[in-house]
Amino acid sequence: MSDEINATKDVAAENNKKEGFFSEKKIEILVAVFLGITAILTAWASWIGSLHGGNQATNYTKSNNVSAEGNSEYNSAYQQYLSDQLAWNTMSEYSFDLEIAQAKGDDISAQLIEEKIDSYIQENGSDILFDAWEKMTDDMNSPFEVEGMVDKYFETANELLAESQALLEEGQKDNANGDAYNLVNVIYSLVLFMLGIIGVFKKIPNRTAVLIIAVVCLILATIYMCTIPMPTGFSIANFF
Repeated sequence: MSDEINATKDVAAENNKKEGFFSEKKIEILVAVFLGITAILTAWASWIGSLHGGNQATNYTKSNNVSAEGNSEYNSAYQQYLSDQLAWNTMSEYSFDLEIAQAKGDDISAQLIEEKIDSYIQENGSDILFDAWEKMTDDMNSPFEVEGMVDKYFETANELLAESQALLEEGQKDNANGDAYNLVNVIYSLVLFMLGIIGVFKKIPNRTAVLIIAVVCLILATIYMCTIPMPTGFSIANFF
């Protein structure tokens, strides 16, 4: 009886020695495990990639809307700028009349013209023109020479256009990140393919080689995926 037991042990040991580290059974288990892992990672990459795509569409839409608003504001500001120039030209004529009245010594007319100038710029000019008029120095010929005065007309428009550009760049980043996740999905699909055809090979070394290549691709793709930024504002807790 002991001889039979020893013989059985010897046969088992011989079989294990022949099978080596990667036996057929072990390969089947590893394939099943990595198939499951790859499937989960593929689903994750597809989901995150779709979120990037949604953010891209949202940012592009917001960018277009804000850009349209900014262009409208710019046109409105330019119209106000032209209106203030016309108002200042009219005031310059009043100022010339004031100088003539003062030269003639007509104090009554001069006073009336001064009051007319004060009321005119407040009624027909913008706050920007009025503020710049008060900041004028003696060496200036018009309020448009005051530093930063012209830029004030377009402050709101420039802010909106800058916001639009920022949204566009954010959308471009989302687009690039979404493309990166698509590349990861392609590699995962290749891994699934290689894991799926392992059973076609009859020899263990061939199966082992394909398995190793598939696992290496899986690891490299996962490392690359971890370097890709998550969607802006993403929190998995928000989905529960």
